[in-house]
Amino acid sequence: MAIAKRGGTIHMVCRNKDKAEEARADIVKETGNKEIYVHILDLSETKKVWEFAEGFKKKFKSLNVLINNAGSIMSQRDVNTEGLEKSFAVNVLGIYILTKSLIPLLEKSTDPRVITVSSGGMLVQKLRIGNLQSERGRYDGTMVYAQHKRQQVVMTEQLAKTHTNIHFSVMHPGWVDTPAVANAMPDFHRSMKDSLRTPEQGADTVVWLAISEAATTNPTGRLYQDRKVVPTHLPLAWTHSSPLEEQKLLLLLEDLAKTFQPH
Repeated sequence: MAIAKRGGTIHMVCRNKDKAEEARADIVKETGNKEIYVHILDLSETKKVWEFAEGFKKKFKSLNVLINNAGSIMSQRDVNTEGLEKSFAVNVLGIYILTKSLIPLLEKSTDPRVITVSSGGMLVQKLRIGNLQSERGRYDGTMVYAQHKRQQVVMTEQLAKTHTNIHFSVMHPGWVDTPAVANAMPDFHRSMKDSLRTPEQGADTVVWLAISEAATTNPTGRLYQDRKVVPTHLPLAWTHSSPLEEQKLLLLLEDLAKTFQPH
């Protein structure tokens, strides 16, 4: 809504066609901006993510900003048609494939940016690359989600090193009052109800990272909260990982992504 108000062309990549069309209609009505396009894609379907991104590159000549906002918390472990754990497919691999595939298109812009919406929950997680499919141990959807959010931070840091002409960032929106939070964490939602943010407050830093000149004066590959660069670890935390392990995550994602790339 905020970017449409400023005259941006929006491509909404959504899973649910009815909700997507309803959101599009709201944006057009509220902003008068008709350059709002809906693309239907379930990010948990890995091959389809590739197909969508490759198709998008053929159809559209430019892309200034990619905002990775889709997310999934599962109450129990489930796999997609390719045999990958579903929330990993959405939160990590889907975002990796979408971003990597669209980099050539982004690089055609004068000021390209990639923003990934993470979560403060990742602060309690150290990067773990030995159990990417959550096959071992008890499945705790909230902790799996937090681990994926840590992986998003590492992914952003690593991609920023490789693709230096794109400004990469990852951000924590704060705890926002959305149906997803209410459904996935009902106790948390109940106890925090009065101090949760509105969607507008949660989106503020995303919008700022997407369109402000000030955002790109900060170094690439950083974590943001409330328009400021913030640490990716708590003070004295045990959550640091080695550069080697962080590089290895990207190699594992690259190998997995290639497995499902259409030829």
